[in-house]
Amino acid sequence: MAEQEKQEIASPVAERSRTERAVALARLLHHECTHLLQLYREKETFLSGHTPEGGRIVSLSPDTEEPSTEEQVQLLHAALRQCLGLLHCLILKEEEEWGALEGDYETMRKNVKSRLELLLHSTKDLVGTEDRTLEVTPDTQCTEEIDGGRGVFGLKMWTYRVLLELIHWADHAAQTLHVFHKERGGTEEV
Repeated sequence: MAEQEKQEIASPVAERSRTERAVALARLLHHECTHLLQLYREKETFLSGHTPEGGRIVSLSPDTEEPSTEEQVQLLHAALRQCLGLLHCLILKEEEEWGALEGDYETMRKNVKSRLELLLHSTKDLVGTEDRTLEVTPDTQCTEEIDGGRGVFGLKMWTYRVLLELIHWADHAAQTLHVFHKERGGTEEV
């Protein structure tokens, strides 16, 4: 009897399409990125009075004026790779400056990194083809200067900008993948 109940509980999740899972994963990533920023703001209380300067860190330009939804997912994949690279750099630079961190912020940062890696694999599976292989490794070498190299304050503001960027692209991922899901014959509600 207990085995049958487990199967009934697991079956709706198991029956989810790849696009449904990708949308759910992107939404979860957005939620966790938002929570990570909240934890960072609690840790760095001075940020309440500061707004980071500069525009988008990650920006993409499509090859065509109106890319198809599949092309939008490919562009999204490229943006998420850049986001993973930024997160990778953020982790390296924070550990260089402060050593290994512990607590809720560190735990959530690890969750976001893992979730972002999963979403990259998911988008690769959705739109990768034999002709076009999508990479899932971070897209950065971590060599750029951080906001003009203004020391610890510069690092903290750059971290804030990276976290805002992660939120933006996770939200964009959820929206784009939802449209992709609907175009593939999925339900309106995911």
